Amino acid sequence: MMEQSSYLKQLDDALAFMRSYDEFLVVSHVQPDGDAISSTVVVGWLLQKLGKTFVLINESELPTRLNFLDQFDSIISYKNAVPERKFDAVISIDCADFKRIGEVSSSFAPDAKLLNIDHHPTNNGFGTVNVIRAEAAATVEILFDLIERAGISCDLPCATAIYTGLLTDTGGFRYSNTSPRVMQIASQLLALGVSGNELADHLLEKMTMAKLKLLQIALNRLTFTDNLEIGWVHIGKDDLRNTGAVPEDLEGIVNYALNVDGVEVGILFKETEDGAVKASLRSAGKANVAAIAQAFGGGGHVRAAGCKLDGPLTNSIPELVEAVRKALV
Repeated sequence: MMEQSSYLKQLDDALAFMRSYDEFLVVSHVQPDGDAISSTVVVGWLLQKLGKTFVLINESELPTRLNFLDQFDSIISYKNAVPERKFDAVISIDCADFKRIGEVSSSFAPDAKLLNIDHHPTNNGFGTVNVIRAEAAATVEILFDLIERAGISCDLPCATAIYTGLLTDTGGFRYSNTSPRVMQIASQLLALGVSGNELADHLLEKMTMAKLKLLQIALNRLTFTDNLEIGWVHIGKDDLRNTGAVPEDLEGIVNYALNVDGVEVGILFKETEDGAVKASLRSAGKANVAAIAQAFGGGGHVRAAGCKLDGPLTNSIPELVEAVRKALV
């Protein structure tokens, strides 16, 4: 665990970085989740308070269920609009490693300075300035501390974004990363007027009909090892098209494999358009899935990680399942 003095020094260095430049490119990881998008808009909010100009961007299509967040509509999808210029100052948020930034990195100036803010323990500190706090439940938790360190008070839009990131990355305050600090922050945000019950209903309970159809397909393919310690599902590249689902509809499906009594690791295999396979791993605690994912060029957290395999599914599934089996021995 990082000493508090070291953490505060990192926060001060991050604020100094933000004050040293006038314009920033702010990017979060490909296929962004609730924490990534929430962190993006929170950084935009903070930069605005500091009197800076900025461009918010992500390589992927944005998850529409988060369109209630302030500044969501100002986030550029790189696939739809490539910036015409290069940026000298970049803020990377919630990216476990540099390649998670994706194609957006082509918009960095050759000598660009980069502020790397993240909570993944596998982050190797690829920034010019780094704020990495593995014990944080979400990157928005670090940003809450950064805002406090700056002596700035959150308003309701900022508070709603931070609460959203905490809610989604802790599974509705149910995962093991739900620390006393998380609950303290959540309490402060609720006191500012955040509607916690409405956010929980919208983000954790509701689903589209397309997602329901995708879930039906996934559950029909749910498979387990003989000892029931590993469970997995796979989604083919045609399944999203056939159901009308979008990438964000894949969120949470892996938990159906993990939540079966006795399962130690759940895996979701997703076939990409080029035939490769993306895998999302979740652990009940016995296995360090971040270490497993790292062996395949990925990364993440002890209980939640991801990686990409060359494919096809028929090879990737047994290869990764065997790696998990060995980790559980």
